[in-house]
Amino acid sequence: MSVEQKLYLITRNLQEILGEEELKRIVSERELNVYWGTAITGKPHIAYLVPLMKIKDFVDAGCNVKILFADIHGFLDNLKAPIEKVQHRCAYYEKLIKSALKMLCVDLDRIQFVKGSEFQKSERYTMDLYRILSITSKHDAKKAGAEVVRQVENPMVSSLVYPSMQALDEVHLSVDAQFGGVDQRKIFTYARKYLPLLNYEKRIHLMSPMLPGLNSDKMSSSDDLSKIDLMDSKEAIWRKIRKCFCEEGNKDNGLMMIFSHIVFPILQLKGECVRITDRDGREMAFEKYQEFEEEFVRKSIHPGDLKSNAARLIDEIIRPIREEMEKDLDMVREAYN
Repeated sequence: MSVEQKLYLITRNLQEILGEEELKRIVSERELNVYWGTAITGKPHIAYLVPLMKIKDFVDAGCNVKILFADIHGFLDNLKAPIEKVQHRCAYYEKLIKSALKMLCVDLDRIQFVKGSEFQKSERYTMDLYRILSITSKHDAKKAGAEVVRQVENPMVSSLVYPSMQALDEVHLSVDAQFGGVDQRKIFTYARKYLPLLNYEKRIHLMSPMLPGLNSDKMSSSDDLSKIDLMDSKEAIWRKIRKCFCEEGNKDNGLMMIFSHIVFPILQLKGECVRITDRDGREMAFEKYQEFEEEFVRKSIHPGDLKSNAARLIDEIIRPIREEMEKDLDMVREAYN
């Protein structure tokens, strides 16, 4: 694979890149080392499929990929994951994400899976944490986590430590780049400012767009009506989609974004087109999202038909994940009960 082909796979569908020239230099010389981290908090939802499809691109481009299950981060973020539940939820996340990656035809042997607690309690990491905290102001720590850490009027000190740990993870995971949603941007710029002050090189930061919620700006694990969980039943999917805003001819809604960022890319990956059936049984087939959007804007697709087809297609996509998870319901109950 040529350098140009690798760069195309690594950068396609990203919203922003910090350190693009360094990225080009590394890819022209060797394999890129990149990681994606997920804090162990609420149940993962379908928006997780966006970064996981990007993980596939990294693997296909020959990158050395690490996935971090940030168990300590989940506990630090205003107790989103109670300490007694963290390891149970970590097992849940690992099984769920591996199931989703298999659905996306990703070779799991090409990915290294790491828990934060495996290295974040080491003597070297702890000393680095003391060092970075000694030069970080409360203002900078709070600003860095503004889009990611739960914001309360009187935050716990633990939530202010979160961005510093995420910055240090880049060093202690020995990576060239960190990948995340664009909501991580303030943490990324914090890392780029503070790591050089500890005599560490700043890393490359790759950011994907955020998928909006069904009725909000962001699909969030803490807002049940904004999201579709990767384990939701067919009935639960329909119940949530039926309630979401969808005006005839208006493409600015959460459902259209799901078609754009999830349904079309995944079906294209599987070599399938998107088939929409209306209430009279007539079928339309689309290979590209743009064609689909144009038909919706022309009002050729009714909002009711959009919702019913979205529910069906989403169920078909996540069904293999749900069925794999249902093989170990005791694990699910231990994580979330």
